[in-house]
Amino acid sequence: MKRQELTIAFLVDNTPREAFDAITNVRGWWSEDLEGRTDQLGAFEYHYKDIHRCTIQITELAPGKKVAWHVVDNYFDFVKDKSEWKDTDIVFEIAKKGDKTEVRFTHVGLGPAHGCHDVCSDAWSTYINGSLRNLITRGKGQPNQNEQIADRHGMENS
Repeated sequence: MKRQELTIAFLVDNTPREAFDAITNVRGWWSEDLEGRTDQLGAFEYHYKDIHRCTIQITELAPGKKVAWHVVDNYFDFVKDKSEWKDTDIVFEIAKKGDKTEVRFTHVGLGPAHGCHDVCSDAWSTYINGSLRNLITRGKGQPNQNEQIADRHGMENS
């Protein structure tokens, strides 16, 4: 069986260390509504209204090279399998490519067969290609944009 994953990559002029520092500043690009540290090994919790909650274990921090997370628990209110992300891995790989730095995001275990695939792919693309890239290159991301994504996919519960 083929490994299911979503991969997004981009190049920036910044150093690998600057990319690493931005990735580990999860409140700066994903959501300000987190509990726990995101810049050291351990767990943090993310939640957005009653739509999405997850507990993420930070399993690897290699400054300037790699950040790896393991989704310990997950809840979605908009798909049949409420725990779809559980036991998936999220990996950020950082590498020099000539005079640029490549950031490669992979959500291992998230594939087209998942009920959240379309909305999750859209959300990750917005966060990685937009918010995280802007945090690295401009010093400011756009966290908490999942409300706009939820609205676009008709998932708002208000």
